Amino acid sequence: MNAQRFLYFVDGVSTWVGKAAAWLIVGLMLLVCAEVFKRYILNMPTAWIFDASNMLYGTLFMIAGAYTLAQNAHVRGDFLYSSMRPRTQAGLDLVLYIAFFLPGIAALVYAGWDYALDSWRINEHSNVTADGPPVYQFKFMIPLAGALVLLQGVAEIARSIMCLKTGVWPSRLKDVSEIDVVEEQLAHSEYVDEESRRAAIAHAQDIEESARQRGMGGDLQR
Repeated sequence: MNAQRFLYFVDGVSTWVGKAAAWLIVGLMLLVCAEVFKRYILNMPTAWIFDASNMLYGTLFMIAGAYTLAQNAHVRGDFLYSSMRPRTQAGLDLVLYIAFFLPGIAALVYAGWDYALDSWRINEHSNVTADGPPVYQFKFMIPLAGALVLLQGVAEIARSIMCLKTGVWPSRLKDVSEIDVVEEQLAHSEYVDEESRRAAIAHAQDIEESARQRGMGGDLQR
């Protein structure tokens, strides 16, 4: 497996996990709707739904971290970073990943594993509500999420090294973006002629490309 295939493989793992975790939103929505209906229509509130909602949202928030890193979508203060050349960006990223990212995420995995094991050993339940649901399975999401982010971080370090060698950021897997939605909406619009549609799509693509260039990496259309 060459370096580029390794990057695509790790990107693919993070993307698959992120998309799978996204289905938790459906469960969260159903739980909230059920609780609203029971509380305000039937006057029969359910205590455990509050804990379950917190756990679903927390799991989604943590597990999607690797996917967000794979898509280069974490918030970045790029007012200086965006003006740097790719090799300078890669050098800066490499230093920050090694000095801060790796120790921090490794500590998260290590401490999170002990934290989750202790919760499992004592059969910990939520104390937010009376007779709350078990929470040890939720706490195991901490080391799992850390391990996924750590794996994606290794891929980002490899990207930085490759960029230092070539002067060009390696491409990354492309997922659905806002421009795809714009193109779909324009394609089904009855009020936009073909010439205007093409011009609008081209303009939106230029905006997206400019934003991407401020970050790092190209896109691989799957």
